[in-house]
Amino acid sequence: MSGIVTKVSGPLVVAEGLEDANVSDVVRVGNQRLIGEILNMTGDSASIQVYEETSGLGPGAVVETTGHPLSVELGPGMLNGIYDGIQRPLTEIREMTGHTIARGVDVPALNREKLWEFVPTVEQGAQVIAGDVIGTVQETTAILHKIMVPVGISGTVVSIQAGSYTVEDTVCLVKDEKGESHKLTLMQKWPVRVNRPYVKKYVPDKPLNSGQRVIDTLFPLAKGGTAAVPGPFGSGKTVVQHQLAKWSDVDVVIYIGCGERGNEMTDVLMEFPELKDPRNGEPLMKRTVLIANTSDMPVAAREASIYTGITIAEYFRDMGYDVAVIADSTSRWAEALREMSGRLEEMPGEEGYPAYLASRLAQFYERAGVVECLGADERKGSLTAIGAVSPPGGDTSEPVSQATMRIVKVFWGLDSSLAYARHFPAINWLTSYSLYTDGLKSWFDSELGVEFMQHREQALSILQEESNLQEIVKLVGQDALSVDDRLTLETAKMIREDFLQQNAFVDVDSYSSYERQEMLLAIILEYDKLCRDAVKQGAELSELFAIPAREQIGRAKSVPADEYTKVYAQIRENMKDQIADTISGGAQY
Repeated sequence: MSGIVTKVSGPLVVAEGLEDANVSDVVRVGNQRLIGEILNMTGDSASIQVYEETSGLGPGAVVETTGHPLSVELGPGMLNGIYDGIQRPLTEIREMTGHTIARGVDVPALNREKLWEFVPTVEQGAQVIAGDVIGTVQETTAILHKIMVPVGISGTVVSIQAGSYTVEDTVCLVKDEKGESHKLTLMQKWPVRVNRPYVKKYVPDKPLNSGQRVIDTLFPLAKGGTAAVPGPFGSGKTVVQHQLAKWSDVDVVIYIGCGERGNEMTDVLMEFPELKDPRNGEPLMKRTVLIANTSDMPVAAREASIYTGITIAEYFRDMGYDVAVIADSTSRWAEALREMSGRLEEMPGEEGYPAYLASRLAQFYERAGVVECLGADERKGSLTAIGAVSPPGGDTSEPVSQATMRIVKVFWGLDSSLAYARHFPAINWLTSYSLYTDGLKSWFDSELGVEFMQHREQALSILQEESNLQEIVKLVGQDALSVDDRLTLETAKMIREDFLQQNAFVDVDSYSSYERQEMLLAIILEYDKLCRDAVKQGAELSELFAIPAREQIGRAKSVPADEYTKVYAQIRENMKDQIADTISGGAQY
């Protein structure tokens, strides 16, 4: 079925003669067969957002509808892949057209020629339902790809055989109750705007270990949770997200570069193949899918890229894996929504954003969670959604930040003043929060001991007290403070500089395990307690601040991973002896 273009306004194209088309259908526009999607219908007139450059397109061009919604191909070959916003493989396109993406190029997302070794996990005659795993493919050394029965199919396995297959070859034949046969391949398709189904959703109860101390200790994120990373230009949003992608203890990472600068995506593409997965020593890309829709690529495709990424993530979640979706940034996606809404002449909301901005953000974040997957084996999977927000001028009172804060449960507020002071990650401990701490308490208590959460609360209290004391210091100076208050400022400084601050470019400090975080924070707080006891017994603050152990604590985070337990124990013993010397008057530092 085809129609005729009557109007072109940037990425918005209006065509008539499409009375049998449906909203969300994918269409091909003009002689170059540009990819587009129908946004709304009025009679036989369709408003289409085109995912490619429309220059040169004019009234009279032919529009053909495919009759299918925008969908992604799900199967072996996605990992280690780089796609654009509508799942076109950029590496293959470059080989075909050079470094510039040609308009209308049509390359399948999954390689149709590569052979995959299929190993069945069910036998002929077995009863299967939607979601059941019928076999596996070793996609990369890091991930075993599970081939599942597509949604809507159940019945008896008529035939299944091991061997080498392409993604289009039939690997299994299933006959349903009506006697109809269904050919199952290694690949299945799924509409990106439709949530993939599951049996049941659970409350997240396990933390995502990111290796970043300010996140894991102070503002933890649960696996299956949602988080936002808002911050102004230059505050380190992208570096924080890179760290999360590198070190988070998840099985699969989906990184969506949505509307950000191309050089940032280049850093990812150059760095990730060089990075080693800490769990198996393999390149990190072997469990990563990159979706690149940078600021110089078509605006309309930014909107699709978010849904493309979350759908791929749900597919791996349905295999029983822990998946993290990292979107950089949802503000650029919202700006694409605003541009298309304006061209559609819809009633604008606050700051020109469409009135449905909050509901669209909610639709994205609500696809996160810990779920019981479809199938008879009762496997669990999790999907964690982390979105960067880029408010203009760092003003988090703008609509995208406010709508996001109402939805997510973890808020890592980045602060440009911390970034300018070279404190990274530049997460402000006074404005950030996590609503998962109560739900994760039982895990922390059982795995790390009850002291962990107690130390967390104490550290946050000291940092808050430091903020209050700084106001007094600005007025009357630090010398006017009491001994206890000066000690609080010193301890807060240690927490900030020796614990919260991390160097992403130093291997030892780039990642910190939970056990190491607990031991490091415990030493700092023990120093605070011992100093307070010593002051009561007559010790001088200047001597307490000058003990060698104070400097050793500051250097403790650079101790190699295989030595820190022994070194930390030695620092603790030295600290006790040196503080005891200040009380007896024997300190000579």
